[in-house]
Amino acid sequence: VQLVESGGGSVQAGGSLRLSCAFSGYTSSTGSSYCMGWLRQAPGKEREVVAGIDSNGSTHYEDSVKGRFTLSKDNAKNTLYLHMNNLKSEDTAVYYCAAPCGHWKYMGQGTQVTVSS
Repeated sequence: VQLVESGGGSVQAGGSLRLSCAFSGYTSSTGSSYCMGWLRQAPGKEREVVAGIDSNGSTHYEDSVKGRFTLSKDNAKNTLYLHMNNLKSEDTAVYYCAAPCGHWKYMGQGTQVTVSS
């Protein structure tokens, strides 16, 4: 299983970013992927789950990002996306694409998101 994130960067508060995660080796026999999502870790804090999407396309979000972040998955392209709007300084962290949900055994190298106020 390989997970490769991209799309991080620096943005001012209120701005937007889109993170992408190209994944391979993580599909069922039908071609769909199992539950996967995004985690983040801010300096001095524990890693936390930001959002997840299951094999049926149902999504769930951490309370602080609800209404601002949107998770989507393109099974044809084997890519997971995290659209982040109205970014806040507290969103500053390294973001990781990870799977499967709850276990997070597989994780990418991470991409840095820095939000300045």
